[in-house]
Amino acid sequence: MVKKSGSDGDVRQHAADDAAAPEGAAVPPERAAVPTERAAVPGGSPAMRFDPVTRPAEASGDVPSDPTAASPLAIFDEDEQRRRWPRVVLTTLAVVVVLGGTYVGASWALADRVPRGTTVAGVEIGGLDSATAVTTLEDGLADVVGEPIPLVAGEVSTSLAPADAGLVLDADATVRGLTGFDLQPGRLWQHAFGNGEAQPVTLVNDALLADAVDLVAAALVTAPVDAQVVFADSEARATEAVDGAEVDPSAAAELLRSTWLTAARPLELPVRVVGPDISQEEADLALSTLAQPLARAPIAVAVAGQTVELPAAVVTAAASFVAEDSDLTLTLDGPLLVEEIVKRTTGLFTPSADASFAFENGVPVIVPGIPGTTLDPQVLADAVAAAGVSNDRTARVELVASDPAQSTEKLQALGIIELVSEFSTPLTNEPLRTENLRTGATKVNGTLVRPGDTFSLTETLGPITAAAGFNEAWVIVNGEHVKGTGGGLSQMSTTTFNAAYLAGFEDVEHTPHSEWFTRYPEGREATLYSGSIDMKFKNTTPYGALLQSWVADGRLHVAVWGTKYWTVESSTSGRSGVVSPSTVHSASPTCLPMSAGNPGFSVTVTRQLLLNGELTETTKRTTRYKPQNAVVCDPPTG
Repeated sequence: MVKKSGSDGDVRQHAADDAAAPEGAAVPPERAAVPTERAAVPGGSPAMRFDPVTRPAEASGDVPSDPTAASPLAIFDEDEQRRRWPRVVLTTLAVVVVLGGTYVGASWALADRVPRGTTVAGVEIGGLDSATAVTTLEDGLADVVGEPIPLVAGEVSTSLAPADAGLVLDADATVRGLTGFDLQPGRLWQHAFGNGEAQPVTLVNDALLADAVDLVAAALVTAPVDAQVVFADSEARATEAVDGAEVDPSAAAELLRSTWLTAARPLELPVRVVGPDISQEEADLALSTLAQPLARAPIAVAVAGQTVELPAAVVTAAASFVAEDSDLTLTLDGPLLVEEIVKRTTGLFTPSADASFAFENGVPVIVPGIPGTTLDPQVLADAVAAAGVSNDRTARVELVASDPAQSTEKLQALGIIELVSEFSTPLTNEPLRTENLRTGATKVNGTLVRPGDTFSLTETLGPITAAAGFNEAWVIVNGEHVKGTGGGLSQMSTTTFNAAYLAGFEDVEHTPHSEWFTRYPEGREATLYSGSIDMKFKNTTPYGALLQSWVADGRLHVAVWGTKYWTVESSTSGRSGVVSPSTVHSASPTCLPMSAGNPGFSVTVTRQLLLNGELTETTKRTTRYKPQNAVVCDPPTG
């Protein structure tokens, strides 16, 4: 049954609605419709267009569950959708192509330019092309690259040249990293909005850097300070321990590698703490257990029936603490303590006597040394240290034997077992001159010249004075024969020189006479004058040389005892340039008339030294003598 209401159009619409739903079915509110306007439909029949509106369900009646399926316009919507989607796709693709081309073009156009706002190690290169950026970077960092880098580690400083550390700026690589064709969005973003600070690229020679860091680390060490125990004014106190510091090589190398161009100056290198060997706790322990007890009162020393009291000031003056295996050890100066005990006793020690050489029946023998008594410095120091921390503050020690400084064994080791050389010269008929030679022989006799030592005749004879037993006799001074203290000792010099010459010893110093005397060998004689002319030789053998000298049978003798080492061969040339003596006149107040003597001439002496049959040394010396003219003393003029 169809209920009419309104126009025919209304009737048809309702009929359609009724047909779309089963009888009695309710129409959902969202599917209810009301007419909005009239529109022409095919065939000229008027139709009513409905839009969905919300209305109460009870007023709408029954409606179909799928309005679209029942609508005659649905077929037109599907056709329209099929025609529109290709256009949407094509439009989207066109937009993507345009934007992509623009992006690629912009990236290509900016490939050779550094993003704006870019700085490297403080040098502005933003907006520059690659070549200009490289030049700008090299110029801007020239001083930084070429100047030494100031370095500090704690309170210690030094410097390091980048080239010495193998650090080189690679400006080309730095700029290449900021330019070039790159489709990454970040690069274009940097060009558009700026880049900021960029890191420089550095070439590093790892071996040079490691060596440079080692040198720098050695220079930048702050040594730790050990705690110590000291004595001042007889009181003990502990000094403070202080940590040290040293450069961490691996961390320092990495810091230099990464920041040598960019870090603030001076560049502070990383360090690690180095603790002292002796800590404060160790020093405090030594102070309380050793130092303070030692200094609190005097210490008595009982030895050989005598007791000596050493004041605390004396003990602490001899005391000190030394670091041993990271620990403080108390040490006492034993020799100083021995001296202090000797000062406070009487006749405590028996002196020792050195071993020595003596001649018996013309042959050298060793006179043994005599031991004395003394205190062992180390034993005394240990006893005093023990008493210092004991309730019984008495150190008890015993005397010990003291060996001579020159023992029998030491003299035996010198190898003085045979006669090596001997020489003698005839005496004159001047008694005072002969007495001078006897005195000189006594002083030379028994002189020991150890291997490598140099003998000096003037030092051996001692002061050549009347108080030393020397008389006035004839000497030659400035070409004149005058009397002087020690006259004749030139014969001592010549005789000793020849004994040393024949032993193969080194001629260190000798001066021939100005005139030749027949008692001496030509070219092998030596004068002597205290304070200006000496005769010296050096013992060039591995054995000792013991000199023996005496006057006997009208001759002065000098012998050398030891062990034969050199084989000596000597020769003397013939005379040359011989000048006969003449007569000279002198008005000198000290003039002494003399008759003509020996002529003047030149002569050469050659000595060869052989060792085990092989020639080792050849020496030649030429001596020129003036003639011994006759002297006529004229009366002084004026």
